Amino acid sequence: MGGEENVEGMFTPYRILDLTNERGYICGQLLGDLGADVIKIEKPGGDPGRSIGPFFHDIPDPEKSLYWFSFNTNKRGITLDIETVDGQEIFKRLVRDADVVIESFDPGYMDKIGLGYPVLSQINPRIIMTSITGFGQTGPYKDFKAPDLVVWALSGNAYMTGDPDRAPLMPSFPVPYIFAGALQGAIGTMVALHHRQRIGEGQQVDASAQLSLTWPVSSEPLAPWLEQGVIQKREGRVWFRSQIGVDKKTTFVGAPNIFQCKDGDVNFTIMAGPSFGQSTGALSKWIESEGMASETLKGIDWLEFEWQTVNQEVVDEFTKDFSNFFMTRTKAELFEEAQKRGIMVYPLFSPREIMELHQLKFRNYWVEVDHPELETSITYPGSFFKTSEAFAMKYRRAPLIGEHNEEVYINDLGLSKEELLTLKQAGVI
Repeated sequence: MGGEENVEGMFTPYRILDLTNERGYICGQLLGDLGADVIKIEKPGGDPGRSIGPFFHDIPDPEKSLYWFSFNTNKRGITLDIETVDGQEIFKRLVRDADVVIESFDPGYMDKIGLGYPVLSQINPRIIMTSITGFGQTGPYKDFKAPDLVVWALSGNAYMTGDPDRAPLMPSFPVPYIFAGALQGAIGTMVALHHRQRIGEGQQVDASAQLSLTWPVSSEPLAPWLEQGVIQKREGRVWFRSQIGVDKKTTFVGAPNIFQCKDGDVNFTIMAGPSFGQSTGALSKWIESEGMASETLKGIDWLEFEWQTVNQEVVDEFTKDFSNFFMTRTKAELFEEAQKRGIMVYPLFSPREIMELHQLKFRNYWVEVDHPELETSITYPGSFFKTSEAFAMKYRRAPLIGEHNEEVYINDLGLSKEELLTLKQAGVI
């Protein structure tokens, strides 16, 4: 099935100039998904992100990077060296008819080359510039080098991730810039566009990867510190329940919420009380019906159970019952039976299992996008939401190097083919 092009999207009237590197790809992609005309601007020869693997059929090639494919769909692509005088003049011409410029260079770079927001806003007062960096455009950290590991650490997330008896962990994927590009970059751009409709002028959106990670997790870790002077601990696979006594000391008992099973892992949080104890009680009865429950587990009424009065030895004993039972069944068996019994057990899906998930297939989440140059199509994630109106997202594969140079420079800017050739020979495009 081919990709859908030229459909009317929510952001179809808007043109976005995308100067980002891998720190900001997803920002332009999300706006492109919504229908905006996103023009990805690369240096002549191609964006460095094209060298990031894995590659199609494991063939290292700037036109076969699956990483590039993943984060640059729904964009047109041109080449332009904005560090040259001619390149800067061409970029300024593009800005005249653009709505948004997205960039993820180090703070001050755009000003240094004469393309900062004050300059661009003089050319087009309605222009919005979205800047995506590790620590933002201001502050004592703004010039720090900011790979995802550094941002993960300085956002406070690393301290809380992993098991308490080992060093902190980080995800295997650059989460900080996914959040910065999607949460702050794209949403900030949308808000700025809405604000422009009211006042008629653009503004600069300053997206910080550090802040994008600190903001969503700040309430839970900060509350114990502000209220009790308690620092949130790494929990890893263990769920801790605090116990507050008359002396205001906090103690913890631990129980896993990730359990191994026959073919992988499942998530199950041991909960108690009138609101959530039914789930744990139903699992306990299932285990007992299979003859695998200890006397300790048999004696617990999960609707009345109180974590504040239990010791770690008791927790370890009934946790062992859960662990032993889960190992007798597969993820699918546990999930299917849990739904029938009202038990909150959920499988941990691998990428392959996600693609085979019936729920996503039912919602037509996956789409096939043509790659004519590869003589095949590739499966991509589709629309991340549905609307009551007949809004259709477009699906265009990531651009080849300079694929739309003639389309943009000749058709849109009015350059001649001779001028285009001269610029190419000079290394400008």
